[in-house]
Amino acid sequence: MTTLAQQISELNENLASQVPAEILEAFGQSIADLKSLGLEAQTLPIGQVFPDFKLFNTLNQPIELRELLKKGSVILAFFRGNWCPYCNLELKALQDRLHELKGATLVAISPQMPMYNEELKNKHALGFDVLTDPDNALAKQLGISFSLQDFVLPIYQNLGITLSSFNGNDHNELPIPAVFVVDPTGVVRYKFVDANYMNRVDVSELVKTMY
Repeated sequence: MTTLAQQISELNENLASQVPAEILEAFGQSIADLKSLGLEAQTLPIGQVFPDFKLFNTLNQPIELRELLKKGSVILAFFRGNWCPYCNLELKALQDRLHELKGATLVAISPQMPMYNEELKNKHALGFDVLTDPDNALAKQLGISFSLQDFVLPIYQNLGITLSSFNGNDHNELPIPAVFVVDPTGVVRYKFVDANYMNRVDVSELVKTMY
């Protein structure tokens, strides 16, 4: 089975051959700027209690963390949106290994509106809930929210990615891709956070936390 890291490497190679160099350079600068802020060190640490939340899934049903924890550990995967090819690869990889995430409930969370989460869920036949985090409110609590820089916004829009349409606001805020494992007591036992959206969780490592 091709690993997520290998799939991302192939994606990067394809983009390098298809996307103009100046666009790739702008994306690279955007990532470098975010990395320089040291955002990862400011996020909710392992050993802390994850904040309770009530978010809605694609069926407009409320999903509460406290209820999920009654069934065991919870894995929370934050992603940018269905327009992000890296997010698509990650969620598909999580779906492919879902049967190995024993004793845990997986949910994915993004700031985009439910209709877009539903499109993504149907596209990859995801067997887990995809929740909407309006205005990135939960992501802000966790320290994983950031504002997309002004110099890359026109590039996103030229690529058909108008965040105001996807997220239902004009904040241009996104979550840093992140995965948290919360134990039944509500405490964070594992986390992956990387301001470089091209880097994603090692799913095999995540699976090991379930044993």
